[in-house]
Amino acid sequence: MGPIFDARVPVVQLTPRYDGPDLLRWEVPLGNPAVPLLRQRERLAGLLGGLDAAQWVAPSRCQGWTVQDVIAHLVGTNQFWAISIASGRQGTPTQYLATFDPVATPVQMVDAVRDQSAVDTLAGFVESNSAIADALAGTSDAEWLAPAEAPPGHVPLCALVAHALWDSWIHERDVVVPLGLEPVPEPDELVLCLQYAAALSPMFLACRGSTRSGSLAVDAVDPDVAFVVDIGATVVVRSGAAPVDAARLSGDAAELIEGLSFRRSFEPGVAPAEAWMLEGLAEVFDAPGGFGE
Repeated sequence: MGPIFDARVPVVQLTPRYDGPDLLRWEVPLGNPAVPLLRQRERLAGLLGGLDAAQWVAPSRCQGWTVQDVIAHLVGTNQFWAISIASGRQGTPTQYLATFDPVATPVQMVDAVRDQSAVDTLAGFVESNSAIADALAGTSDAEWLAPAEAPPGHVPLCALVAHALWDSWIHERDVVVPLGLEPVPEPDELVLCLQYAAALSPMFLACRGSTRSGSLAVDAVDPDVAFVVDIGATVVVRSGAAPVDAARLSGDAAELIEGLSFRRSFEPGVAPAEAWMLEGLAEVFDAPGGFGE
């Protein structure tokens, strides 16, 4: 469902929002978000098929987890995504995550399948990827905007897909970077992941009852993409000009995603008084934050 930082951190509870004003409005060009989502998973499955036994048990960037543990985690999240997608398309979005612990529950799920072979874990990953593809087949333009459940709560289906892509994209790097392999930079994956990563912390803040408001202007390169996140009870991801007093975030797209996801230290360049816009994810996962420090 999201980054795993350290299995020893304290228990934290999600506070997904299912009622009230829209949690997120997605107003940037959409295209078909299933394309980057499914490509990324197919690429990762292909890479995993070429790993040897030693690589499967090598440490990942998720503290205490091996490569196989990360993939076992993705199998579980894929199963949830397939159910959530199908329910959203049927007009009956789920509310499963109201009691989900984003730190303890993934660890428990992985512990439960640690006796599996790498072959079985990979087979489960491939099967769960197919389940997502089946759940998304034939999605209409209207359905992409239908509410569906993701960790922040009910969001447009396109944003659920963006969350699922961002999560797996980060975990792909959790696997390949320690193995000394080179991540594959697909422009549409980077754009969608960055747009969602920039909106995720503000959404978690809104879920926790924050009444703060502001705007974050993102201007990235490699690939070039610029957009604005307007922050409030409803978070809006949009194109166009940012307010003159907006916080500004710029840099390499992949590095920004990794920084916003707390996978690397980076200096976002925002003023200390604006750093709260970037720290909602850290509060949920009890990760090191402190952008403004």
